[in-house]
Amino acid sequence: MNFQRGRMREEPEINLIPMIDVLLVILIFLMVTTTYNRFSGLQINLPQAEGDSSSVHKEQQINVSVDASEHYAFNNKAVDFNSVDKLAEELRKMAGDMSDPTIIINADAKAPHQSVINIMEAARLAGYGRITFTTSRK
Repeated sequence: MNFQRGRMREEPEINLIPMIDVLLVILIFLMVTTTYNRFSGLQINLPQAEGDSSSVHKEQQINVSVDASEHYAFNNKAVDFNSVDKLAEELRKMAGDMSDPTIIINADAKAPHQSVINIMEAARLAGYGRITFTTSRK
């Protein structure tokens, strides 16, 4: 027996509100779990080429030279490289009673980068923070 003969059957509807809720939760989850890459860079203060050498006293300088075959010289005196600690000890000997000398690195164009890093590390171990490089003019 069909008592609802005159009534039309109601069409089913898709309820969008729960689907929107689920999509918002997924969106929030994706926003929270996304990692952002932060590219770190070195803060480098490049020297200005002014040509004024009056600010650095000659007696407060130590010239360190290295050639393509990794021979080191401090103030034109040859030094054997055994380790970075030995280079730091030689720097302290060359400095004598100077409080904070400027280490001037003269590197050959074909000198390995590691040799320059060795000099910089030796200066750090010796406690000297003023390092500069020389260039040649054409």
